[in-house]
Amino acid sequence: MQTQIQDDGRVRFWSKIEERDGKYLRVVLLEDGETVHNAFFDRSFKEVEQ
Repeated sequence: MQTQIQDDGRVRFWSKIEERDGKYLRVVLLEDGETVHNAFFDRSFKEVEQ
């Protein structure tokens, strides 16, 4: 899972979903870290090697 904090305080998470042919789901939470703002399969996400 990868995480990124946006300039506006929202938090983005990406996770690979094997049941969906390995597509990446992006979930964006509001600043409170609990409320879901948006969730969708991110076609442009590229995994970064660590």
